[in-house]
Amino acid sequence: MGSDTVMGTLERQHEAPVASTAGARGSGEPDVGQERPYYRPLWVEEPAKRRRLPDPVRTAAVRAVLVIAVTLIQAMVAFLCTLAGSWLAFPMVLSSVASTVVATWAALDVWVTRQVWTQRNGVVSTPSSTARALRRERRRVRRQARVAERTQKRIRRSGGAEQLSHS
Repeated sequence: MGSDTVMGTLERQHEAPVASTAGARGSGEPDVGQERPYYRPLWVEEPAKRRRLPDPVRTAAVRAVLVIAVTLIQAMVAFLCTLAGSWLAFPMVLSSVASTVVATWAALDVWVTRQVWTQRNGVVSTPSSTARALRRERRRVRRQARVAERTQKRIRRSGGAEQLSHS
């Protein structure tokens, strides 16, 4: 008896019984006493703790991870070839050095791409941001100027300057 057969049997024992939704008479309506089975979802969505990286930054990060992985593999092969005294050791060491340069460039590319994206698309301001406080102050000054202007217009419309004395 194979292990997949045993697993299949165990899984079937723990499954919820599937009740048909049609009645026994085939009328298309469920029976009154029949309960619907409870299905548990396979996973529950949770909100992300951090925001998703922008597409260009994520692409650069994936590229960097792949290049660094290949570089580490090359370095390990070069080391093992050196221990074994193989003729392949010297070319592998040279290619590992070149790969290290490329891996460094790939890591810097992630950083530069992130900086460029942030500069082009703006940043999410944080509560400690000085820019937010400056914007709030400018908004307050503009609001006060609008209120003062409205008050002046109201005084002019009602003819307040000409009717200071009632004589």
